[in-house]
Amino acid sequence: MKTETIISKQLYSLNDNTRSIEDSLSRSIFRINSKSSKKVVDRPSSPLGFIVLIGTFIAMIAGAFLVYKLQSDFDQFHIERINSTWGFPFLVLTAILFVFQTGVFLYNLFLYLRYKPIPSVTDDLLPTCTVIVPAYNEGKLVWDTLLSLADSDYPEQKLQILAIDDGSKDDTWYWMQQAKIKLGDRLSIYQQPVNKGKRHALYRGFELATGEIFVTVDSDSIVKPDTLRNLVSPFVVDEKCGAVAGNVHVLNNKKAILPKMLNVSFVMSFEFMRSAESMLGSVLCTPGAAAAYRNTAVFECLSEWINQTFMGEPSDIGEDRAMTNMILKQGYHVLFQRNAYVLTNVPEEYTGLYKMFIRWGRSNVRENIMMAKYVFKDFRNESKFGARLLFVNQSLKIVMAFPFLIFMLFFIVIHPLLFLGSTLLSILIVSSFPVLFYAKRYSLADAFWAYSYSIFYTFSLFWITPYAIITANKSGWLTRGLSEKKIDKVACEI
Repeated sequence: MKTETIISKQLYSLNDNTRSIEDSLSRSIFRINSKSSKKVVDRPSSPLGFIVLIGTFIAMIAGAFLVYKLQSDFDQFHIERINSTWGFPFLVLTAILFVFQTGVFLYNLFLYLRYKPIPSVTDDLLPTCTVIVPAYNEGKLVWDTLLSLADSDYPEQKLQILAIDDGSKDDTWYWMQQAKIKLGDRLSIYQQPVNKGKRHALYRGFELATGEIFVTVDSDSIVKPDTLRNLVSPFVVDEKCGAVAGNVHVLNNKKAILPKMLNVSFVMSFEFMRSAESMLGSVLCTPGAAAAYRNTAVFECLSEWINQTFMGEPSDIGEDRAMTNMILKQGYHVLFQRNAYVLTNVPEEYTGLYKMFIRWGRSNVRENIMMAKYVFKDFRNESKFGARLLFVNQSLKIVMAFPFLIFMLFFIVIHPLLFLGSTLLSILIVSSFPVLFYAKRYSLADAFWAYSYSIFYTFSLFWITPYAIITANKSGWLTRGLSEKKIDKVACEI
């Protein structure tokens, strides 16, 4: 017991020593992202980052050169494929899917151009709001999260902040207590006796909440001062609004290469895709980093949500996608607020990243199955076309995962150079839109990471969707063990 106390004190001391550095970094990133979304922010790249970007362009140029030099081989390959028993049907299917995907993209572009976030309503119109922050092994990050929420431009008398420690094994509870000391009655903290999972921590928060609107914020995320008011304003304007998704950016995008790539990917995913989905009233997933829910919509499905199972096993992943799905099923609109910014931490290493994607992939498979049960029924009075189109698009990506994986492996075995060249050239063409999109919204220098991310995902994460499909019945957070390993490593070093 004495040894544990000494280690705990040393951990706290270590956190205190690094706190000023982390605070400085968080505030710097926060200030950058708090500026106008139209403003260009050019930041110097690290030597490694510069090398990765140069390597990316060399690879894509080499791919284009291969396609040019091997044009006759390409022609011969296409002829052989068309004349084969399976080749022509596959070619027809590919053409149909290409036309469909192109049509969906153009439709999304049309919707995006029409999208405008709902401006914040006045203080007197703002509803009462409860913010729930579940935390597990987040350490000092939870302090930053809670203080950023307390600094929100939201009437104090209408704001309730709850933090739930889900049986953490590090100093998360200590930092919650420190936040409680600083914020007083503005913050209520609770501790789960054992780690039950994020869904159960949120469930406890929902039961304790008193606000008309429930907001969930991850304990490794920081919000802007106007995030909360922007996030909840749609509920005032649209009485059919049941949930709202926030605009997620990467907080630690200065620390490693992967967060740089993911930041560009997140902007495309949220500011383009969710803007289009919002115009259809059918955002498919409200992110755990920052999401808002009408309390009546939550209570309507809370029992089903906490007791959700898949193939007979309790669901302990995808709680955000599941909640969104159940609220859509009730006939509510689910919207996106581009002006509700939240900065969140993402994995900096490959292991953490692929485990996060596996978790998301499994949730996507499960919730698409659930959505299939109601999306073609009369689940809402308004138009159901948008929700159905999004469902079909998502389902096609899942259904075609294995056929395209088999074709890719066949292509690699038969014509490796043709595969390499065509893939790299395709990345150059297809990823140019995310590059232009990010450059228009933020920074040209950072926009080029979209190319690097596409190459990285294509060659090192292509297996995620097929693997998530065949293991969709498996549970587990996957990345939580990584945090525990880091704690053990720090304790050993001390």
